[in-house]
Amino acid sequence: MSDKKNIFERFGESQVWKSIFRSGVPRTRRQRMMSVLNSVFLHLHPVRLPRHAVKLKFTWCMGGLTFFLFLVLTISGILLMFYYRPTAEYAYTDMIDLGEQVPLGIMREIHRWGAHAMVITTWLHMFRVFMTGSYKPPREFNWSIGVLLLVLTLLLSFTGYLLPWDQLAMWAITVGGNMARATPFVGHEGPGAALLSIGDINFINMGADAKFALLGGRFVGEAALLRFYVLHCIGLPFVVMILMAVHFWRVRKDGGISGPT
Repeated sequence: MSDKKNIFERFGESQVWKSIFRSGVPRTRRQRMMSVLNSVFLHLHPVRLPRHAVKLKFTWCMGGLTFFLFLVLTISGILLMFYYRPTAEYAYTDMIDLGEQVPLGIMREIHRWGAHAMVITTWLHMFRVFMTGSYKPPREFNWSIGVLLLVLTLLLSFTGYLLPWDQLAMWAITVGGNMARATPFVGHEGPGAALLSIGDINFINMGADAKFALLGGRFVGEAALLRFYVLHCIGLPFVVMILMAVHFWRVRKDGGISGPT
C-alpha cells in the first residue's frame, strides 16, 4: 500500500501532472480550492455570482442549451460520417439510406432538427444578452466573440445544407453562391472589386473571388460538395470549439454570466 502511495506521490510531483494540473496534488483545503479555481471545467463561473444572474427568468438558459445542442450535433454528426460519402455518385443515396436502412437512422433527423434548434437558441441567447445589457463593459470582448460564434453557427447550417445533394440543396447553395459574388471587395460583382486592379490585371474576377473560393468552381458541383463537407465536419467546428473555450473563459473572468444590473 505504501509503495502505491509513493508511486502516486511521485507522479503528482512529475512535470506531466504539473503541466495538466497547475496547483499540484491537492493535499490541503487551500490547494483543493486552487485546483478548482484554476480549472475551466471544474470552475466555469466566478466564486461569487449575483443572485439574479442564475435565475431562469433572467438567463433563459439559452447559452447552456446552445452548448448542449452543439454537443448533440457533434456526436450525431460523427455517427453520420461513418455512413455518408461526399461524392456526387453516392451522397443522395447515402442520405436516403441513413433514414431507411442504417441502424439508428433517426440520428439524421436528430442532427437536422438539432441544427435548426441551435440557430434559434443562439439568436435567443444573443437577444437576451442584448436586452439585459450584458454586452457592456467589461463584457464587450465576449460580446464580439459571441457575434463570431453566431456567424459561424449560420455558416455551419449553410454548409450542411448542401450535403443531402438534392434539388433543394443544389438551388439553395446556387443562390448563396450568387450572393457571395456580390460581396464587397471579394466578389467580382461586389462594390469595390474594381478598385482591386492594376492596369489590365484584375485580382478579383470570376475565377478568383468569394464565390469561386466557396464552390471550388463557377457552378455547384462535386468540388463544392467536398469543400462544404470538409468545412462542415472539420474546419468550422474546430474554430467554433476554440471560440467557445474563449467564450466560457471570459464569462468567468468578467465576473459572471450576466450583468451589469
